[in-house]
Amino acid sequence: MNTLKKPTIINSNSAKAELSLLDLYSGCGGMSTGLCLGAKAAGIKLVTKWSVDLDEAACQSLKLNHPEVQVRNEKVDDFLELLKEWSNLCSQYASSAGKSCKMNSMSTRLNESHLKTCNESSSKEYEVLKLMDICYGDPTESGKHGLKFKVRWKGYDSSEDTWEPLENLSNCKDRIKDFVREGISSKLLPLPGDVDFICGGPPCQGISGLNRFRNADAPLDDERNRQIVVFMDTVQFLKPKYVLMENVVDILKFAKATLGRYALSRLIEMNYQARLGIMAASCYGLPQFRLRVFLWGCHPNEKLPQFPLPNHETILKHGSSVEFERNLVGYDEGQPRTLEKALALEDILSDLPPVSNTEDREEMPYMKDPQTDFQRFIRRPRFEDSGSVTSTSSILYDHRPLPLGEDDYLRVCQIPHRKGANFKDLPGVIIGADKKARLDPSMERILLPSGRPLVPNYSINYWNAKALRSFARLWWDEVVSTVLTFPDTHFQAVLHPEQDRLLTIRETARLQGFPDYYRFCGTIRERYRQLGNAVAVPVARVLGYALGLACMRQSGDGPLMTLPPKFAFSDTVEQPSSSSGIQEGSS
Repeated sequence: MNTLKKPTIINSNSAKAELSLLDLYSGCGGMSTGLCLGAKAAGIKLVTKWSVDLDEAACQSLKLNHPEVQVRNEKVDDFLELLKEWSNLCSQYASSAGKSCKMNSMSTRLNESHLKTCNESSSKEYEVLKLMDICYGDPTESGKHGLKFKVRWKGYDSSEDTWEPLENLSNCKDRIKDFVREGISSKLLPLPGDVDFICGGPPCQGISGLNRFRNADAPLDDERNRQIVVFMDTVQFLKPKYVLMENVVDILKFAKATLGRYALSRLIEMNYQARLGIMAASCYGLPQFRLRVFLWGCHPNEKLPQFPLPNHETILKHGSSVEFERNLVGYDEGQPRTLEKALALEDILSDLPPVSNTEDREEMPYMKDPQTDFQRFIRRPRFEDSGSVTSTSSILYDHRPLPLGEDDYLRVCQIPHRKGANFKDLPGVIIGADKKARLDPSMERILLPSGRPLVPNYSINYWNAKALRSFARLWWDEVVSTVLTFPDTHFQAVLHPEQDRLLTIRETARLQGFPDYYRFCGTIRERYRQLGNAVAVPVARVLGYALGLACMRQSGDGPLMTLPPKFAFSDTVEQPSSSSGIQEGSS
């Protein structure tokens, strides 16, 4: 990307006091959390109002950390249909009069014992006390998909709430009207025009390199890739001012980038400005390379956000599609730059207390003061907008690993505590001149107490016997390639440098840039999966900062901008007052 003319700064006070955000495929909230933090650093209040995800544990994590958000645990397809139905209901009931509110007992799902115990009336009519919620789908797995209301019955408590289709509530106009009016007032669901910004990373499992049956001829015919269509359909319905879509780099590699080109073309078709960039997390203050694609979109009368240039040195581990290499967010060769030193594992983990393979505490004291700028920043308390502290950083959460099975634990205990150690250091393995690992023919094979071999066959056979990641230790001066959804020591380097265990949930969260106050719900495996699926918070934060500048029209017209000095580990950012803070560029 080449630097062009100096930018023109337009001072504007036209930005809204608050921008509303809808986070689709939200997971545990990494993307929206980072975006809001970054926008705040730019002086813009971006607020996540709604989030949607199918993963129940991830929704619980987001709600725990952001209790003010309307979190919906459902398919985004169903959410879009619900928005359409909600729009119709608002038009129909917002000012309409209602009728009486009773239902025949045959239309309820209360069983006969409840009828006899809770209501001895011979009329067989049961009064709807209140409508509690709304969805589009089949929450009770009845086989009937459609618009449903959660009903609270008069004389019954919340444990007897039932989901009822709209047609069963034909005599309950008053209750529907009350629910709709309250929903409009509380912004229960967004209507077209209510959302300023939609972000999300629609899953595209059908393009995964691990999928041997990918449909390269027509990838959009694969249902696993249809979520990108749903995402764009939601954008088209709600018409937000800004859009940010994230995805894996394969979206620009598989099937001649059909899915990436589709997303770009949909935004252009809807008359949005669009800009595509490929960003590496390690460029923004993490010891994790993690290359991802981001697609900006915005209304033609708004300022299109730029992509922030790197503020940290990094090691390029693998590239993007050759066709899109000009979209890699970075400096051109020989272009002047001032970058901070690349981070390594020691920079982010050295202050954490040692724990064992079987650690089961959900919280514990830190034991050590922070050692680096990263650690001081990641341990900062959560602040309200008023500046008051709402939580402290004295307690460390989620610092526990997925326990290794007995066999794998015994293997890991045999891996030396040194850089580069892996299964090849186990007794009974020799390395030939061709650098392939083999079993030592002069030794009898060592067996574990279970009767299984100490050196497993899959380690010897994996990747033509040249693999370096099976039972591999990370080291303090290294970076990781990409945090995945499951820490599998059989084929990944995920062992702690000096402790005989996997990286903990908290260590993995730090690799993704989540603040230490951020807690996670679900089983151990579910928490790792949430982290592997998340957008790295520092990457989302720099994009949120770019959004804030665009909202205030303090950004240039080119695709690239420079971040303020020391942006990565500071909550207080000097706002740009001249062109010195903005860099124009061309991809």
